[in-house]
Amino acid sequence: MDVLMGSGGAPEGVITAAAVRSVGGDMQGQLRFRNEDEKARATKMGIKDLDKIYIAEELARGEVMFAATGVTTGDFLRGVRFFGGGAETHSVVMRSKSGTSRYITAHHRFDRKPNYGWLNEAAQPQ
Repeated sequence: MDVLMGSGGAPEGVITAAAVRSVGGDMQGQLRFRNEDEKARATKMGIKDLDKIYIAEELARGEVMFAATGVTTGDFLRGVRFFGGGAETHSVVMRSKSGTSRYITAHHRFDRKPNYGWLNEAAQPQ
């Protein structure tokens, strides 16, 4: 059993819940307000029980996916590695329905740019 405790923003809690659900884990979260303005904002958004403890399924409902790309190297993903003319990135994509985690190593070439014709035309002055 692994346990992690901490605090952070509500959007980060939703993203974390999607990742945790994708690997078969569970978590709990509770809104912690810093001031009365934040409580009023939550009430205005329709939250009735300001002390409710949410489980992962309530934070990220239904079938969810999680994707992340490492910027700096950490325990979970390697960071961006630059080389002459490009970069290498490491990403993960996880799916709650199947429990699948896919790790992707991508090589990006800076000397090649895709030609999105419709985008180039839209950017031209009229």
